[in-house]
Amino acid sequence: MGKYDTTKLRNLGIVAHNSAGKTSLVEAILFNTGMTDKLGKVDDGSSSMDFEEEEIKRKATLSAGLNHCTWQDHSLHIVDTPGISNFLHDTRRCLRILGGAVVIISAISGTKSQTKQIWGWCDDFEVPRIAFVNKMDKERADFLKAVDDMEKSLGARGVVVTMPIGAEEDFKGLVDLVKMSARMYRFDEKGTYDEVDIPTELQDEAERLRELLLEAVAESDDELMEKYLEGETLTEEEILRGLREGTLTGVFTPVFCGSATANIGVRQLLDYIVACLPSPIDKGVQIGVKPETDEPVERRPSEEDPFSAMVFKTINDPYAGKLTLMRLYSGTLKSDTIVYNPNKDEKERISHILKMEGKKQLPMELAAAGDIIAVPKLKVTATGDTLCDLKQQVMYEPLVPLKPIISFALESKSKGDEEKIYSGLQRLMEEDPTLTITRDEETKEMVLSGMGQIHLEVAVERLKRKYGAEVILKEPKVPYRETIRKSTQIQGKYKKQSGGRGQFGDVWIEVKPLPRGSGYEFVDKVVGGVVPRNYIPAVDKGIIEAMKTGPLTKNQVVDVQVTLYDGSHHSVDSSEMAFKVAGSMAFKKAMEQCHPILLEPMMAMEITVPDDCMGDVIGDLNSRRGKVVGVEPQANSQVIRAEVPMAEVLRYAPELRSMTSDRGMFSMEFCKYEEVPSHQTAKILAEVENA
Repeated sequence: MGKYDTTKLRNLGIVAHNSAGKTSLVEAILFNTGMTDKLGKVDDGSSSMDFEEEEIKRKATLSAGLNHCTWQDHSLHIVDTPGISNFLHDTRRCLRILGGAVVIISAISGTKSQTKQIWGWCDDFEVPRIAFVNKMDKERADFLKAVDDMEKSLGARGVVVTMPIGAEEDFKGLVDLVKMSARMYRFDEKGTYDEVDIPTELQDEAERLRELLLEAVAESDDELMEKYLEGETLTEEEILRGLREGTLTGVFTPVFCGSATANIGVRQLLDYIVACLPSPIDKGVQIGVKPETDEPVERRPSEEDPFSAMVFKTINDPYAGKLTLMRLYSGTLKSDTIVYNPNKDEKERISHILKMEGKKQLPMELAAAGDIIAVPKLKVTATGDTLCDLKQQVMYEPLVPLKPIISFALESKSKGDEEKIYSGLQRLMEEDPTLTITRDEETKEMVLSGMGQIHLEVAVERLKRKYGAEVILKEPKVPYRETIRKSTQIQGKYKKQSGGRGQFGDVWIEVKPLPRGSGYEFVDKVVGGVVPRNYIPAVDKGIIEAMKTGPLTKNQVVDVQVTLYDGSHHSVDSSEMAFKVAGSMAFKKAMEQCHPILLEPMMAMEITVPDDCMGDVIGDLNSRRGKVVGVEPQANSQVIRAEVPMAEVLRYAPELRSMTSDRGMFSMEFCKYEEVPSHQTAKILAEVENA
């Protein structure tokens, strides 16, 4: 082993649904480890982790924050993650690079769908977890019910390690089932406690839960199992060894309890974070590929291996500039070093290395395998990129961003701000790859897409605060299409004489409907040279141009076949322009005779809802003219697959949240165009006429 003892490093995320107490727990950890001299509070805006204006206003974490501390001679890198569904993409990116996680379970509300989604990502990235049942001092707190809810909704096997003494206003302390000792707290926010004997009335329950703990611990290790079955007493060291083994392998999840805001149970939790969660050494080698050959490459979590790191977050500040956050997987890194970015095939200069402490950054001389650091002012590196040694290259698989689920059109509050808006949005998209900005060529609107309405509202607030660009969010225009039901044959004749050379073009076309999704097809059936060969492409161009604005809503025409079968020309006056105009005229007249109809975009939706909400959600989808195409049961939830008109789900996110008490999740993407019902067409045409 080199200079750095990587076995004494813990990279962990604090994860759960919103309002479970993640930031409060981080604040208590920082206070107990001496990183802060005051217990920060979310409610009064004194938190050192939630420091952005938008977070203070909403009293919620909207972007993952980093800090570090030392406990029992171990170095802890802590990531405080968002729990609001609109911002879980940030949590997911962090889990990709973390070693372990503390999952907070509310003693009042148990787990919610967001915790379930995060738990699934922990499974995907093989992140070992321990659980902390928080808010034991609050009204309606129920420890065993919370543990039961965790087991049922997350499919986890919970093993209680600390149990509460009392609950709600009678919550007094904890029993440590490994040491079989009790701590009675003084509720002074300093975490002061007295070591006492286990209360007599809790002795039986403590013995019962300890027996379950010993059974689980024994199952994790053959040697311990043999000793347990022979009736021998397991030592404290052996129990801790079994707890660690069971946590790392995911056989069970150790459960602790307390109150983050009252600073109860936090020091014991820190003890077990060190004891149970993995070091980078425990996580083992990282597998990447050689950039040019895709040949697998291994990197050990050792300072002796070549340098490699993955970027998991970007922070843009209008004054301080760009900060790139990365986790080192191997090797070491120091200031004034040239590294390689295989994703961009570019070299980058590392000018300084910084350690994050909430909104502050402290300079570092050297970073080693396992460290989480920030680097300022990199030129091309983005979230998801790999940085590595110039001569011994490796590239890790980047995380594919989640697909946006909601879009709003942007309207500038001030004329001439478009460039400022676009520039600011580009910076925000560097920080948050799930934000996308597009310009709809049909509607000429700038469309911002993201993970939910709150997500976009926060982006707009940051755009104003950071970059001085004010915009209004509006529902985007629905990109309808037009098509036809009947066929027709029609002439388009363009004749213009104004002295000198004139213009003459004459065509006969047949227009037919095509099956849905076919697009446009041009057929040339001209014989005898009635329309010269060199003018036929011009006819096609004129028709394509005319198709851009249909007669009903001025939207694009699709799914038609146009056959050019006859016409005439003039040896002097005919030209490409004349035949282009003739083709356009013919198509426009044909549309009026072919019974034009309106098509609307349909979205394929996947909606995950609790069992008790399924009926309400399906009923709501039916009221939105949706068609349910399948329902798949999952643990305590149902996945509904449906096809719904885009116009009906432009604001679906807040409505689903209301229907499911914020327990529902959905994703959607365009699937096809379908005919708009006649009564709906009349309504749309009336809106177009009045616009």
